[in-house]
Amino acid sequence: MKSIFAVAIILIVVLATGITLLSLPNENADEMDNVNVRLKWIHQAQFAGFHTAEQKGFYEQNGIHVNLIPGNAEAPSIQMVAGGSEQFGITGMAQLMEARAKGVPVIALAVIYRKNPLIWFSVNENITSAEDLIGKKVGVTVASNSDILFRAMLVKAGVDINKIEIVPVKYDISLLLTGTVDAYEGYLINQPLSARENGFKTYIINPTDYGINFYGDAIFATEDMIKKNPDLVRRFMNATLQGWEYAYSHPDEAVNYTLTYSDQLTREHETAMMYASLELLKPDNKPIGTIEQAVLEEMQELLVNNKILDTPLNLGTLYTDQFL
Repeated sequence: MKSIFAVAIILIVVLATGITLLSLPNENADEMDNVNVRLKWIHQAQFAGFHTAEQKGFYEQNGIHVNLIPGNAEAPSIQMVAGGSEQFGITGMAQLMEARAKGVPVIALAVIYRKNPLIWFSVNENITSAEDLIGKKVGVTVASNSDILFRAMLVKAGVDINKIEIVPVKYDISLLLTGTVDAYEGYLINQPLSARENGFKTYIINPTDYGINFYGDAIFATEDMIKKNPDLVRRFMNATLQGWEYAYSHPDEAVNYTLTYSDQLTREHETAMMYASLELLKPDNKPIGTIEQAVLEEMQELLVNNKILDTPLNLGTLYTDQFL
């Protein structure tokens, strides 16, 4: 009887005060840090780790309310973060090197795609290697990192670039599918998947297979952010890397989270993108996010040799691993 009486008293108090036992308010809600994150591109499985970290509550558990903002050509992440309107961004490591060379005070915090997704591919069974590109029309985004990787791949393969017809392109896969070019650049996790979804068999020509190491997506912040808010940076990175590790181990669940961010996405494509990302996120047994000096040195050599960088950087100022 005493226990029943006690329960009745609790219920009376609950009804009188409006408290709900099922969903207690977050006492620290007013203390949450608001963080804006500029993605490299539109919401898609390329950013599934961030989606997972938000949907699983990892950011909230670290005292952060996160706003994941899609990227676009008009608002590049480096510009937005360096300008102070956003706290964290995602971009290619090569772009961070170029920005540092121009005096932009940005610092890499982690590398997400430790193998670069940039590749060339064909829908012709006779074009499956760099050597097969001789005498062919190849789509390349000229005066870019794509151009650098393409030229480096040809050098490694012993192929004379003058024997290839370079066709300047911007992301239009129809040029390949209609035969305007024989091979086309793209992301391993995107354009070849689209070609397959349209009934084409694809043949991948990957610079990585020729011994070229070139980091892809990296998370970054400004020097000022890291100096003034190290605890916030640490909490953000803890939540983000937890999200990526969870997405890596639960790819189908991660796709479910990604699909909630845009009604323009399809499960088929995002699932294929997620699974294609796995070996790029974690090509070895090192944790997701790992940054290695040796890879940065190789990247810098390519950038200097191709005159993207006038002189080598002090790589110690380019990145920090204190939050990994």
